[in-house]
Amino acid sequence: MITNIGTVAIYVDDQQKAKEFWTKKVGFVVIAEHPMGPNAFWLEVAPENAKSRLVIYPKAMMKGSENLKASIVFECDNVLETYETMRENGVSFKGEPQEMQWGTFVQFSDEDGNTFLLRG
Repeated sequence: MITNIGTVAIYVDDQQKAKEFWTKKVGFVVIAEHPMGPNAFWLEVAPENAKSRLVIYPKAMMKGSENLKASIVFECDNVLETYETMRENGVSFKGEPQEMQWGTFVQFSDEDGNTFLLRG
């Protein structure tokens, strides 16, 4: 069962510059900041006490980043259970749930081809 819109990813050229924009100019706080290789980090910002967060993701780590749009991540209690239920209901998934160090993810699309992620 989906419980929350967890994150919306935005793709940037310079994470540090984007971090300063969202924290110093917009007034968000840093929720998470973890290294992701030598020149990038996982960065989440949000208004204080918010449930949903922005992930500021480096374009350099994404092939074809010039075509990327913001992406929405839905949080759920149990990714595998939600995946099975949605799949049984006819939702189209790209692969099976994958476990990563920051959670379990699986990508699905709506009937117009918009893609989303489940995370648990």
